[in-house]
Amino acid sequence: MERRSKSGTAEADVVVQDGSGRTGDGSRRAGGTDRAASGAAAARGPRAKRGVPEGLWLKCDGCGATIYRKEAEEILNVCPQCGYHWYVSAAQRIGQLLDTGTFEEWDANLRPTDPLGFRDKKPYAERIVAEQKRTGLADAALTGTGMIRARRVACGVTDSSFIMGSMGSVVGERLTRLVERATESRLPLIIISASGGGARMHEGILSLMQMAKVSAALARYSKAGGLFISVLTNPTMGGVAASFASLGDLVFAEPRALIGFAGPRTIKATIRVELPKGFQTSEFLLEHGFVDRIVSRRDLKSEIARVIDYCGG
Repeated sequence: MERRSKSGTAEADVVVQDGSGRTGDGSRRAGGTDRAASGAAAARGPRAKRGVPEGLWLKCDGCGATIYRKEAEEILNVCPQCGYHWYVSAAQRIGQLLDTGTFEEWDANLRPTDPLGFRDKKPYAERIVAEQKRTGLADAALTGTGMIRARRVACGVTDSSFIMGSMGSVVGERLTRLVERATESRLPLIIISASGGGARMHEGILSLMQMAKVSAALARYSKAGGLFISVLTNPTMGGVAASFASLGDLVFAEPRALIGFAGPRTIKATIRVELPKGFQTSEFLLEHGFVDRIVSRRDLKSEIARVIDYCGG
């Protein structure tokens, strides 16, 4: 609304609005600003729905339940409904098993090479670099020493996320040096196996040699009176299962872990016989004497400490 001043110029009325939303003359203001805002909102289209943040929930492969990730992590990545054990990295296993702040890595400077110039879908040298960037590991094994409930041990872990945990030259060398240092220092030895493959084909015969090399070191360790506890997790397959993973004085396994040499489908296709229910699981192998005890991840640290005390390690 405009009014003329005495000078004849146009002046805009000052509109005062009270708390009721009505203007000074008692009428409701038309709200040009509101119309402009609603027009802008219409131009933007409907507001996108706010979804659940990615990675907040996990679907259990054991029972199909949807589990809050934080709840699972609090119990070491185990399903609270059915006890299914999710994958954990080598670094996480070290953190779960050893006393906080006691781990000292050994032979971290060892790096794999490409002695054969191997190429499949891409050169082996490039594959190594890509796996190192993706996992943060130098190779598929992490070794060192630390404390378990104030007991000094030598500890090694293989990690299936690095080329399925297959055993190349560096994996074999790190595990061999681990066993030899445990022998020299008379330390209890724990190796946690999580390898879906055996010898790494990219390194040919050099990879196959590692099975014998680690096994020979374990024979010397056993002769010196050492205590070797082997822990089999999902998966422990191929040449790893066929060598050092099966040579423990005590062999523990996580529940429902896949353990064997060739996979069940390969065996079934080869011998053309229906395989027993639960074939190559830790429960099946416990029943047939291949595994000494099935130990939940939550109980592993206490169980190993108890065994070391009992055996005088």
